[in-house]
Amino acid sequence: MTAVRLHSRQWKIVAVAGMAIVVICLVVAFSRHKEAVQVWTASATYADLNQEVTTNGTVIPTSEFQARAFWPGIIEKVNVELGQRVRPGQLLVSMKDPFAISRLTAASAALEAARLGAENVKKGGSQEERINLAGDLQHAEQAQVQAARSLAALQQLRARGAASDAEIAAAKEKLENANTTIQMLREKAEQRFSPREARNANAHVEDAQANLQAAKVQFNNANISSPIAGTVYSIKVVAYDWVPVGADLIRVADLRKVEIRAYFDEPEIGKLAAGQPVTITWDGKPGSSWHGHIKQAPIAATSLGPRSVGECVIAVDDAKEELLPNTNVMITVTIDQHHHVLSIPHAALRSEGTKDYVFRLVGGKIQRVPVTLGLVNVERAEIAKGLVENDVVVLKVMDNRELRDGAVARSAGDVVPAIGITDFVRKYILRFRPG
Repeated sequence: MTAVRLHSRQWKIVAVAGMAIVVICLVVAFSRHKEAVQVWTASATYADLNQEVTTNGTVIPTSEFQARAFWPGIIEKVNVELGQRVRPGQLLVSMKDPFAISRLTAASAALEAARLGAENVKKGGSQEERINLAGDLQHAEQAQVQAARSLAALQQLRARGAASDAEIAAAKEKLENANTTIQMLREKAEQRFSPREARNANAHVEDAQANLQAAKVQFNNANISSPIAGTVYSIKVVAYDWVPVGADLIRVADLRKVEIRAYFDEPEIGKLAAGQPVTITWDGKPGSSWHGHIKQAPIAATSLGPRSVGECVIAVDDAKEELLPNTNVMITVTIDQHHHVLSIPHAALRSEGTKDYVFRLVGGKIQRVPVTLGLVNVERAEIAKGLVENDVVVLKVMDNRELRDGAVARSAGDVVPAIGITDFVRKYILRFRPG
């Protein structure tokens, strides 16, 4: 009986010792597990990287006409509708001016009369006057021929003693008068008006042209037409509105030709250059995008509220009449591009002074690795030197512990949820204690 009790006691001692060894092993394993740093990781991969700058901008038409009131008055009629396409010369709006048409008609008639008068001066008179003058010259030439014949006949008669000297003298005088009349008529036909009269006639034409132009301006001021082809995108008035001088009435623009005025913060100005590609988005059409390029890079910095900015002009290459004037859009300028380069998430990048480095996870341990960077954007960083493809780098620590070179680490995807040492003992040790 004593031997049985002794054997039973020895067995219990062995069992307790064995359990103690198991507990020690489990505690050591748990402690080691507890010391491992839990981290999020990512792999170095090849990708295309863009370096971009983003800001907002305003759509501005490059071909636009703004109809404005040239004097204070009342709108008589609006002749177009919002969104209507118009052609050059199409009437947009009329203001009340009952004398505009009569002034234009009278000025046109005065110019026509002045031009006719100048033409008559240039040609030596009106058509009727020229016809009459030609008839008078013909009669004078016939009279000259008749006087010359009469003188010749009398001279023959005188040679035979049948005509007196008085008759000869009278015939000569008649011929001289005929010659004088012809000379006067020819001079009248060739130089009826003096140079001074010609200048006066031309001055009348110029004056009439100026009056007509003034009448046209007055008419156009009352009846405003579009000088360009485009779309009516703004109508500020209706019939019978009273408007002051200079009031904005109607706006027409070619919506296929727009550009964007954008303002970039001063640190970004030096990165911009003409020709850089631009992507444009607008909240008014979610999911849509347009493309363009920098037409004019900023040439100076100016104050815009608390900001120091540079104005940039951006040409839109594919507006397609979808970007409306004066709307606010988002501008993303690609200032640099690298294709198929080794890169890591930007969150993995660390720096100390001017030196850049990453924490690489190798065999469950952390290695601090210095790296040489290429292009860097808000999402990824190009690794020119220091890593190879598929190297695993640490993004962040799950429990906010500080990383150090050589520390034991475990990727968050492989971590088994940890429990406290007290819970571990209660769950796995106390339940097996001897009774």
